[in-house]
Amino acid sequence: MNYQDWTEEDWKKHLSAEQYRILRQKGTEYPFTGKYNLHFEKGTYVCAGCKTELFYHDHKFESGCGWPSFDDCIPGTISYVQDRSHGMIRTEIVCANCNGHLGHVFDDGPTKTKLRYCVNSLSLDFFSK
Repeated sequence: MNYQDWTEEDWKKHLSAEQYRILRQKGTEYPFTGKYNLHFEKGTYVCAGCKTELFYHDHKFESGCGWPSFDDCIPGTISYVQDRSHGMIRTEIVCANCNGHLGHVFDDGPTKTKLRYCVNSLSLDFFSK
């Protein structure tokens, strides 16, 4: 399916109102509220919009920031966009398949990659292994 051709009306029918606010309007969920923040089952995290596999369970770690955090992604699944909103310069992460907003990536991670992909739970689904 070519999600690049979807209209905003298509997305509104496909997503919940909160998922639409995050994935399509670059919103953020409140910290410590997302269902995947403290979730550590074996499996794969996928984009809630298009089901593209984004992160494996062994990429996930507890960062204490209040959002699901990963130290790596599945190669080629995420695009990086400079974000100058809110008076900061950050790197936004979006699904490479559907351009859905996932969150941001920071270079302050505690693992060997030194990365922390900070992701909204509502932009993810999970499939158990």
